[in-house]
Amino acid sequence: MDQLKNNMINCPTILTGMSHEMRTHMNAIVAFSFLMKENCSNNSVREDYSKQILNSCDQLLGLFDSFLDSAIIDTGNSAAESRVCKLDNFLDDLLSEFREVLIKDGQNALELVTEIRFSNSIEVFIDRNRVFRVLRSLFQNSLKNTKSGYIKIGYSFSDDKVTFYVLDSGQGYFKCKEFLHTEDINESLLLHNDTYTAINITLARKLIQMLGGSIWIECNSITGTGIYFTVPVKMVASSNININKYENTMIAI
Repeated sequence: MDQLKNNMINCPTILTGMSHEMRTHMNAIVAFSFLMKENCSNNSVREDYSKQILNSCDQLLGLFDSFLDSAIIDTGNSAAESRVCKLDNFLDDLLSEFREVLIKDGQNALELVTEIRFSNSIEVFIDRNRVFRVLRSLFQNSLKNTKSGYIKIGYSFSDDKVTFYVLDSGQGYFKCKEFLHTEDINESLLLHNDTYTAINITLARKLIQMLGGSIWIECNSITGTGIYFTVPVKMVASSNININKYENTMIAI
């Protein structure tokens, strides 16, 4: 019964919110396209409108992809697909993607902080694509709820589990907590009218469950959000098991 209450396809509030979000972004795209045409002689204005259009397109596609992925999981037509990955550079490509997002969005008041809590080259079997999907969803939520300060992303390895975390200094803790723990997403959306966050958090939770892991949330400072999740992994036999633990922290403005 609880699974049915959090099923995207059978959730009228989610479908209504999706329709509203899609119309909002489509209207923005049409409006900025018209303004771009009217101000075609001003290159700086055209560039700004172009960025606004691309941003609306990205948000629209991201919302639809998250909804579709969650719906696919609800049908039972999805399974974990593990492959061998090195943990010391596991998130390099994804973090580069996040830095580009901050630059493209002009987030000058927001810093991306990364933490890696080991140094040796450890190889494990892990579902890279789905872990990346979870982190993208959590990053987008942090970005939506954090206007200034930082978003911190990191991970560590211990006891055949990798623990990932996304922390921010924003204002979304109580909303994210509600959507993460809810047994009825319709009721939660009545408290927090935020379809985008609801879909991303629900998708993250379902993906972690599929991977056999666990996910939880903690308050970061006063209103900031810290979301952690663990994923069980199997170490490749040839990996160096003498883990040299230390913390490597990087800040990208």
